[in-house]
Amino acid sequence: MIEIKDRQILIDGKACIILAGEIHYFRLRREEWQDRIDKLKDAGCNAVASYVPWLCHEPSSGQVDLEGKTRSELDLGGFIDLCKQNGLYFIVRPGPFIMAEMKNEGLPHWIYSKHPEIVAAGWDGRPIPTRTVDYLAPAFLREAHQWYSHVMRVIAPRLHDNGGNIIAVQLDNEVGMLSWVSNSPDLSDYLLADFAGWLQRHYDSQTLQTRYPFGLDDAQARVAGLRSPGEEYAAELLHDLGYYMRERFARYIAILRNYAEEFGVTHVPFIINIHGTDAGRGHTYPIGISQLYEAYTQDAGYISGSDHYLGDLQIGNFQDLYLMNAFMAASNRPEQPLASVEFECGSGDYMDSNSVRHDPAAVSFKARMCIAQGNRLLNYYLFSGGTNSLLSEAVNDGNNRIAFTGERHGFAAPVNPEGQLSYSYWPLANVNKAISAVADKLASMHEEHDALAFAFIPDYYMTEYHYPASARVNEIVKDLEAGRGKQAWEALGRSMLLAGYRFGALDIQNRQFDPQTTPLLVLPSAKYMDGMLQRKLVQYLQAGGKVLLYGEVPLFDMEGGRETVLADALGLKPAGSRRASQDYYLSLCAEGWLAPRPEVSTQYAQFFESASGKVILRAATTGEACGFDIQVGQGRAVVISAAYPSHIAVFQTILEKLGAQAGLTHNCKHNGIFMTSSTSEAGERFLHILNLDGFDKELHIFEHGSPLFDGRLLQLQRREGLMLPLNLAIGDVRIAYSTAEIVGINDEDIEFRLTQSQDVIAIASPRTVAPSQDYDVERRDDLQVVISRKPAVLDDRLTLRFG
Repeated sequence: MIEIKDRQILIDGKACIILAGEIHYFRLRREEWQDRIDKLKDAGCNAVASYVPWLCHEPSSGQVDLEGKTRSELDLGGFIDLCKQNGLYFIVRPGPFIMAEMKNEGLPHWIYSKHPEIVAAGWDGRPIPTRTVDYLAPAFLREAHQWYSHVMRVIAPRLHDNGGNIIAVQLDNEVGMLSWVSNSPDLSDYLLADFAGWLQRHYDSQTLQTRYPFGLDDAQARVAGLRSPGEEYAAELLHDLGYYMRERFARYIAILRNYAEEFGVTHVPFIINIHGTDAGRGHTYPIGISQLYEAYTQDAGYISGSDHYLGDLQIGNFQDLYLMNAFMAASNRPEQPLASVEFECGSGDYMDSNSVRHDPAAVSFKARMCIAQGNRLLNYYLFSGGTNSLLSEAVNDGNNRIAFTGERHGFAAPVNPEGQLSYSYWPLANVNKAISAVADKLASMHEEHDALAFAFIPDYYMTEYHYPASARVNEIVKDLEAGRGKQAWEALGRSMLLAGYRFGALDIQNRQFDPQTTPLLVLPSAKYMDGMLQRKLVQYLQAGGKVLLYGEVPLFDMEGGRETVLADALGLKPAGSRRASQDYYLSLCAEGWLAPRPEVSTQYAQFFESASGKVILRAATTGEACGFDIQVGQGRAVVISAAYPSHIAVFQTILEKLGAQAGLTHNCKHNGIFMTSSTSEAGERFLHILNLDGFDKELHIFEHGSPLFDGRLLQLQRREGLMLPLNLAIGDVRIAYSTAEIVGINDEDIEFRLTQSQDVIAIASPRTVAPSQDYDVERRDDLQVVISRKPAVLDDRLTLRFG
């Protein structure tokens, strides 16, 4: 039985960590399957995942081959069964869309010629530049139903509950991604008629006539008015179309799930994967959450899974992954765990041009952070490369292959198309070994948080369908992009994490919050914010909540109408704004309790006159105020209405003024250290540490002011990640603390990876640590303190045996 419960994945009642690797059976010769599976097992994975390409299995309408009759490598059932014979779970991803660099994103060519009406038009009736279709077009759904009738009959008998090894099924792939990246909503005639009906259900006729001054029931007027919206209602369309598409995607996913269940695929989690990283950053990732959270929270039995391509995790972008995971957790249902179904794991040289080479620590850092935050499933994508076969019917598109990457595919994978191991293979295998050794502990642990939360507003990311010719819409979108993401992530997120704060996110748009459960809210804000949400924030403040508002104080609702509920409650009267330019060097000076600080330059500041608050930040030359400390009812707000840079001490001072102390701190003069901790209900813990820089560091670590590891000075090697046990029980052995990382557990011994010039492992156990030439043992009260004789730099493996 597969269960999703308490943010865990339970298989036959046992909480599990799934470490999968993506192997495309259809891109390998059948005789290569076992070799790639062997390499996956040797890398420490316990599951295989694969897309199932409709394009390959039904190249001509009605000619379906899932048994390998036309090409032996198309035997889907045979590949899944081979994985089972090797003791591996399986995650199947049957589309209809699969992306994976396939032509038509994996749809057969014939579906476009057979059903031209499923190809939607975009803004102003222009052709859509991608190969997406209208997901709910009746003809497309009929064909998808037929495809599922074939593929699900292969999947159903191989489900875990039926004695097989399939533990999850993904429905479609990156739903809505193509329309987002191209800003090309699927404005087919069918969709526009459906959208008109949605509008009529959500607004009364008088309101609707005001919002859309044309006849929605007139097909010609509807098409013209919605594909080429007038300036007077383009912002309303941005808002309504975004809400409608969320609901539409949820309908599409529910339909696919019904199809799967109709053909026997039941009692298995259905995965919905979330897209959104761009150019190695995560600022746009929550667009995918915004598009799809209604789809994966509409009912029990779904898991949301991230797709992320962040390259190296460094000082400049590590906060992106942390915030992405936090926002996913904030949007999930209470039982849904974090998961990643496209977990970037290779060199990053996706163009096979020797232009990119990720640091060997990249996969380790990302895996460690995800596991620390509660991810229960990582699917390393792409684990193994392969070959793009020729299409059965030539299409004369330049290569006549199933994909557009040429003959070879997966150049960047840890196992290359020819089956050779890349340099990225061993870091992946090593981090898997560390995770697997304590997977039974990690599978039910949750991240510990300090007394604050990062606010998440899904509607701030609902910008994927903006009419490009509308000046009003472009202004709203530009401001939201600035307020929601880059500057806040760079300044707030990075500073908080480097200061040692551990935090989750809170969906303040859709969830209730109060000062008792959330004493402090860190709020990235734009000039636009829904009036109802502004009122929620005012009520929260008046009841005793505390807020750090960063960016801009909202003065308008999400459609550009004047809305100053929050500003009025804060006693702030708008007094203009300024931007830096090549001739104007906007700078800010701290005052009051934020001073003394050096003057800093910035790109933007929004100014106010304050009725009662204390000013803490002003423009250097004009004295205009853009930072305030304000009492609101029983609560308190610190407002920074400027793009203040990532100065750790500044934000730490502000948060401490608001009552939030960082639980984990260190004394290294160089920052660039990420720390968090996870714990179980029994109080067993891990301390997770990343040295984000390319040089070694020394530090003492403190928790709530008290030293950890008996006050020992720790050494962090360059680009090193650690997962150190605290109060961890292994049978009758309790590890009070250890500077070495557990990498193996057997009946009579525990294997560690040494990390220091002299590691220390403190153990409480009725059994005695057996003597060894590799370590000394000292008795300290009820602890046996093991001191390694082997410096990690010379030999980093130590096995602790018990008498």
